[in-house]
This record gives sequence, C-alpha cells and structure tokens, in this order.
Amino acid sequence: MEKYLGPLYLTLAASIWGGVYVVSKVVLAVLPALELVWIRYVVALITLWLFARLKGDSWRIPRQAVPLVIWIGIVGYFISIWAQFAGTHLSSAQMGSVITAATPAFMVVFARLLLGEAITVKKALSLFLATAGVLCIVGIGEMGDSSRLGGVILGLAALTWALMSVLVKKVPRECSLLVVTTYAILAATVAMTPLAVLQMEAAHWQVILRPAILSGILYIGIVSTAGAFYFWNKGLQLVDAGTGGLYFFFQPLVGTLFGWLFLGEQVAWTFWLGSALIVAGVLLVIRE
Repeated sequence: MEKYLGPLYLTLAASIWGGVYVVSKVVLAVLPALELVWIRYVVALITLWLFARLKGDSWRIPRQAVPLVIWIGIVGYFISIWAQFAGTHLSSAQMGSVITAATPAFMVVFARLLLGEAITVKKALSLFLATAGVLCIVGIGEMGDSSRLGGVILGLAALTWALMSVLVKKVPRECSLLVVTTYAILAATVAMTPLAVLQMEAAHWQVILRPAILSGILYIGIVSTAGAFYFWNKGLQLVDAGTGGLYFFFQPLVGTLFGWLFLGEQVAWTFWLGSALIVAGVLLVIRE
C-alpha cells in the first residue's frame, strides 16, 4: 500500500493546480502577476509555519543542504511560478496548458543528467501517451494567435519547474519536507519582495479585501501553494523524478474538467479521449 502514497500525493497536487487556473484568471484581472505570487507566498508561509508547529517538526536542516533549498526556492517558486502567471496572462489558459505540459519531458531529461535515472521504454511510452492526451484535451488551434512573448515565458516556467522538481530529489531524507518547503518559499519571497513592492499600490489593498478576490487569494495561498507544494515534494521523494513528472498531466485534465463543471465551458469528445490516454500513461508507470 505504501508504494501508492507517492502517486497519490502527486495526483492530488496536480489536481489542485488544475483548479487554480480558473481562480488565478479572476484575481489576475485586478492584481499584477508578481504581486499575486508574493501575497500567495505570505499566506502559504503562515499556513506552513502553523502546520509545522502542530506537527512538531525540527526546523534544522544540514548546512550542506541550505544552498540546495535556496535554489529550489529561487528556481521553482520564484522564477517558475512568476513565469506561469505572467505567461498565462499574456497568452491564454489553453496555451499555458500546452506549453507547461512539456514539464514532464524536461523532468525526464534532468533526472537523467542530475540523478542518473534510466530512461526506460515504459517511461518513454508513458510520456508519449500522456502528452498526446494533453494535446487532445487542450487542442493546438489557438497557438498561432497567442502572444509569442507569453509562449516564451511559459516555456521558461516549464523548464524551471522541471529543474526544481528534480532538485527536490537531492534533499537529504532526514529533512522534514514540510520545513524544506517552508524555507524554499521563504527564499522565493525574500528574492521577489523588492520587485513586488514596486508593483504595489494603495488601491490594490481595497481590491484584495473584496470577498471574491480575498477568497481566491486564500485558496491560491493555502490550498494550491502550501498544500499542493508540500504534496508534490513529498510525492517526488517517494518515486523516481522522471516517473513523478507524468502526474503533472493531471493538471490540464482537472482544469478542463472544472471548467466544464463550474463554468459551463464546452467539452468535446477529444477531452474524454485525452483523459483516457493520460490515465493509461500514468497506469503504465505505476505498474512499472
């Protein structure tokens, strides 16, 4: 039963992120991307600190692991998340889903280069099936009409998130991942604070206190940041980095499904075909 915990954590994290596209689109309409990322991290830090205190986890990490944790924060939680928000804002949610779907492929490459993980036939086939599934779900019709700058920024988001996910595998086992996640988010928050302050305006705080915007920020900060980041890191610790990346494909699947259920968006038969391909790809690596 324990071997299924890693897949469960990763699926849960990716599914939570799938729902955040709808919420972030609403909040980004009134707040700049970098300011939203900074606010969500402040909310996440408070949440993670409370959970770590309740669990009684030790806040000490080995000195040699400190640079690694800082890199995880800067590369993954600062550069990648900002690029995801900014790229989606400049292009479209569909383009964001297509380009960030390259993350698992980058993870397989980084896992090979940094961890020496083998690229097996099953892993390659799973990646192909899941990628085909994502393309079926989101389509590629709007790619030519979307902003090129947004596409480049989204590509950066996919590359840096993949690198961060592989770096998490190098964190010593004795470290509390709850504490590591907290320190990494803290590093990202400190790094982005000067830039975020430049974007802040007094009028924004009145907007933030609106019930709809405030609830969206709390969801993004508590659920999709504090919760999902921890689940993703915990899951990656329990499976191969290259294999773990495949669960990232649940993000566009769940995002499209939520759009159908809650926003009344139209879903074609290709959604169900794509869903079947993604599930088939994931089941293939679980069996491996």
